[in-house]
Amino acid sequence: MSHILERVGETLHNAKSNARDMASVSKSLAGEKLLNVPYVDLTIQFIGASGLPKMDVVGSADPYFVAKLDNRISFVSTVKVNTLTPVWNEIWRVKNVPSTVDLSVEVLDKDLGTPHDDYIGKFKCSVAPGAKEVELEGPLLRRNNRGTFWLKIDAQRSNDKQYPFLFDGPIRYSRHSSPTVGLFTNSEGKNGRLYSTWKMYIVGVRVHFQDHLQPWNRKYKAAQSIFQGPASIAVRSPIQAGHRMLYARSTYNGFGLIEKREDFMELLHSEIARIPWHETELTKEETRLARSSSPGPFAKRVKPAVYTYIISAEDESFRFSETGAAFFVDFASKHALHANCAEAVRYSGEFHPRPKGGWGAFSDAIPDEEVEWELVFDNNSGTYAPDKDLLPNLKALFEQNFPGFNIFALDRDDEELTQSREACRDYALRCRGVKNEELQPHAGAGEVTLISHASAKAMHIRPKLEGEKEM
Repeated sequence: MSHILERVGETLHNAKSNARDMASVSKSLAGEKLLNVPYVDLTIQFIGASGLPKMDVVGSADPYFVAKLDNRISFVSTVKVNTLTPVWNEIWRVKNVPSTVDLSVEVLDKDLGTPHDDYIGKFKCSVAPGAKEVELEGPLLRRNNRGTFWLKIDAQRSNDKQYPFLFDGPIRYSRHSSPTVGLFTNSEGKNGRLYSTWKMYIVGVRVHFQDHLQPWNRKYKAAQSIFQGPASIAVRSPIQAGHRMLYARSTYNGFGLIEKREDFMELLHSEIARIPWHETELTKEETRLARSSSPGPFAKRVKPAVYTYIISAEDESFRFSETGAAFFVDFASKHALHANCAEAVRYSGEFHPRPKGGWGAFSDAIPDEEVEWELVFDNNSGTYAPDKDLLPNLKALFEQNFPGFNIFALDRDDEELTQSREACRDYALRCRGVKNEELQPHAGAGEVTLISHASAKAMHIRPKLEGEKEM
């Protein structure tokens, strides 16, 4: 009897899906033929949900959602921990959207330790303005009592159809911890910042870069090993596994918005304790512990550091981490790691913050909030070799996203860039107590590098710690 009911359920579900498909086709044809479908600028407020089913044996659920507009652009929410009544209150703005599109939302339960998250429910609705209360549709034969979702949509007539489905903010970021041994969280302990990556959704990428993409550099030996020939598959596999670990969405990710200059400055703050050796009478062990736990005098100041970045061609996100981060050890390409071995990116290189006049003329006696800060971007990426003629486009893009900073975009061979970057590193070593190995990829004693961890996970074995004997 149960299998008969299941087949009936499938038939009804398929009929409903076919009806939706026909409606979508009719809507698309009508739009193409009539060419008079109005375009709107959307502001969608995802308020929250209630009545979600319990998904975990211990606890309740860690829900998040993925929203899509006709599969043209997507939005992934933050993860709410251990709740069946999540409140998100997250905003998504998209410009130049045909008023006939559908908004589809899937609610999922973040399941740590497994490759797939549990499915809670979904719904589909129009983008007509107003407050909406919708019921979540569960899996086949379990469609009832999956919860209720609340959202609010504002739609204003768009005056520009040139860039359809254009993301318009707010600028959101997530912070991810690298799975290096002993550093699985975002704690401010043993310089967790050095083991973190940031992913930020910025606005205006298509506007400033049009159709320009930067393909992998066929003249670069390291890039050839990743993208060319049968052996490249073995090279790409651990890099892609490492990327998945770096950018995994988790309950312990950090999330936030960039709404003013100070928000981005906070991402550039130091976190590790810095105790000058000559100013302490502690033993070496006590000082080591103090360095790894206390906030330190520069914990909330802009750190003189150089960052590796890419702008993704896939989702137009801005991804970056400190260039000297230990998880870069053994990787053929830092940029390929951030790009998930994509064959092309929008742009890539390095960037660093500096006070106006450069780090060489700076004094820590000046509070950060009184400094006129600059961000210096370049095209220093051998893997993708970005076109220096697009540096003005890069400058305009970041001027739009970070209006409180003076933006510079310099070619990798520019002498000004070399001097500015070296002054930044020199100040870190000379005035902030940064150790030289932090400026270069370096794995400490007992630490397992990301590539080892990724390779071992792919083979379902535990990586061997340094000094550990074979059994």
